[in-house]
This record gives sequence, C-alpha cells and structure tokens, in this order.
Amino acid sequence: MFATHEVKVSYVGGEQMHVTSDGKGNWFDCIAKRELPSLAGCFDVDIGITPATNMLPIKRLKLAEGEAREISAAYVPLPSQIEGDFLPRSAPQRYTCLIPDRRYRYEGLFRNFSAELEIDDAGLVIDYPDTFRRV
Repeated sequence: MFATHEVKVSYVGGEQMHVTSDGKGNWFDCIAKRELPSLAGCFDVDIGITPATNMLPIKRLKLAEGEAREISAAYVPLPSQIEGDFLPRSAPQRYTCLIPDRRYRYEGLFRNFSAELEIDDAGLVIDYPDTFRRV
C-alpha cells in the first residue's frame, strides 16, 4: 500500500518542517516532538508547490473508471499560506478516475479547486492545467 512515512520541507530563507507517519494515518512533528492528531487518517502528503504528490493517492486508491473517492491529505502549505507553526493540515480532497492509468480529476475540496490531471506510465503528472506542464 502506498502511504507517506516522512516529509521534510525547507523553504529557502524560511520555515522548516519534518514530520513522520506510521503509514496508518498517525503523524508526529519531529521538530517539536509532539503527535499531530489533526492529521489522523491522512495517508498521503500533498505538497502544494508540486504536482508530484498527486501520484501518491492515485496509486494508493487504484480507482476504476468512473469511480471517485474522498480522502484527507496532509497538505503542506505554501510560504504565503503558513499561519502559526509550519505544519501540514488536513485537507479534504476527491479523486475521480476518468481514464484508468491516464486521466484523473483532482478536487481540492478544502479550497474549491478542480483540475483534470494527465499522468504517465509511472503515475506522475504530465499536465496540471494552468499550473504545471512537463516538458
């Protein structure tokens, strides 16, 4: 099963984060040495600055054509979105399989955002409309 176990993020000249997960939805802040119950049930990380992390739930969920599933991901905020401690926050999302292993709809329910994602054979995003395009 695909599940995130460790996340380290450092923004240049700014905040640093180091969290771990047991792969069962329980998270720990390695810097402040504390559990993160607000992330309970999150299996995937969503790093806002890259589409690479969309691969994690796509691979883990193994959705059939037309199937959709709502999840909560540990969302790592962009520098402009950090409020208080630099930690992930639980973010409700929905993935829908449009074409198996090729095209998925991602919905960031926590921010009213939707995009159709084209992926390659490894599950990595090729095209994230208006945001990223692999060249």
